[in-house]
Amino acid sequence: MTDQDIITEILLGNRFLFSKLIDKYQRMVFTLAMGFVHQKENAEDLTQDIFIKVWIALPNYKGDAIFSTWLYRIAVNYCINFVEKNKRNRFIVLAEELIGHVFNTAINDKDAQQELEEMESGNLVRTAIDSLPINQRTAFILSAYEELPIKEIASIMNRSEGAVEQLLQRAKMNLKKKIKHP
Repeated sequence: MTDQDIITEILLGNRFLFSKLIDKYQRMVFTLAMGFVHQKENAEDLTQDIFIKVWIALPNYKGDAIFSTWLYRIAVNYCINFVEKNKRNRFIVLAEELIGHVFNTAINDKDAQQELEEMESGNLVRTAIDSLPINQRTAFILSAYEELPIKEIASIMNRSEGAVEQLLQRAKMNLKKKIKHP
């Protein structure tokens, strides 16, 4: 059964087939959400919320785009809105995690120091990604985390392939600068 067949059946009243779409696309949506929020719990919540949005919006799906592209658009927009609303809270949570991790691993200084350095490096990369302009960040996440081709990213973002390539080049350039000179 194709996605379109499943959607047609759902819209005809077979609501239980929606679980097939969730099973097929849940990992994709979760990975995308992780690219934006970097925390498993938040990504899980976002994934669940996104599928609720998809369920509500499903009658509006016209089939003009491939279902996965339509789903990505909803997921990207939802993640962007979430990040914008929760910028301050994310900083506090990351700081609390770092402090908690330091206290919990302080027993073995060598391992604690190594873990702290690895964690700081990961935080530096996440912070650099988070600081990108939203279009660059979206293109980068779809490319690096989702490993989507330029053509599909262009379709998801409603941009030309050339514009997406430029966004990715700028994102990579900005990330290099921010990671070298934090």
